[in-house]
Amino acid sequence: MDLLAQVLANGVLLGGLYAVMALGLALAWGVLNIVNLAHGSFIMLGGYAAWYLFTWLHIDPFLGLPLTAAMMFALGYALQRGVLNLIVRAPMFNTLLLTFGLDVVLSYLAQIVFSADFRTINPPYAGSQLNLGAVVLPVARLGAFTAAIVLTVGMWLFLLHTRIGRAIRATAQNLNAARLYGVEPRHLYALTFAIGCALAGASGALYGTVSQINPYIGATLTAKSFAIAIIGGLDNPLGVLVGGLFLGLIESLTALYIGPTWSDVASFGILVLVLIVRPTGLLGRTA
Repeated sequence: MDLLAQVLANGVLLGGLYAVMALGLALAWGVLNIVNLAHGSFIMLGGYAAWYLFTWLHIDPFLGLPLTAAMMFALGYALQRGVLNLIVRAPMFNTLLLTFGLDVVLSYLAQIVFSADFRTINPPYAGSQLNLGAVVLPVARLGAFTAAIVLTVGMWLFLLHTRIGRAIRATAQNLNAARLYGVEPRHLYALTFAIGCALAGASGALYGTVSQINPYIGATLTAKSFAIAIIGGLDNPLGVLVGGLFLGLIESLTALYIGPTWSDVASFGILVLVLIVRPTGLLGRTA
């Protein structure tokens, strides 16, 4: 029983981090209809940004989250206005090709600039833990989980209660009607993609505190984010949170009862099942 409780706790902590990873992908996909295959590379770049901020400037990765997010926001805005906006209304195949090419470029540039060495952000509290009875919670993982929940709920409130958030939701639902109310699509598309990149960068900083970063983690993280966005639903940040927690628990339980090598099989098996039973996701709106 103690082992099961520990595994469930690990699954919840992992799932919270998964959720914020997928949130930026879901936002770009739901509003811009862009399946961003370079999303994992943005997460990777956020991890490296946080690593350099910590190593060179001694900025704690959690305190440096706004700076990491701001750098990735600027990169995302520039890429969308300069590159992706050219094909934002093109067939999805074109966007897949372009973002795949962008992912390859970013991965190779990261290898050249950062080398292929594995790196981890190790603040002084990295080895600390919190004991709750028989359950042990690593402080770094607990901090990453807490920050992920704050970012996810904050994004949900932003979309519901701010003018920009309402404009983003309106554009996702009906572009022509949004234009009639004064929404300027080019700027809003770039802003939406930039927010997605900022979330990816922040999740990369959190990922770097609990795992290793290298230039090749992008593809795996993109696949995980894709699965979570589908499972939770593209039109609801809280759905993405539920999808992340659900996937984290499934992976942890699979690793315990079947074996660690089956975790990814279980994750994408759940994805296929959700696509068959409820294509809009667990909390997505039905037509």
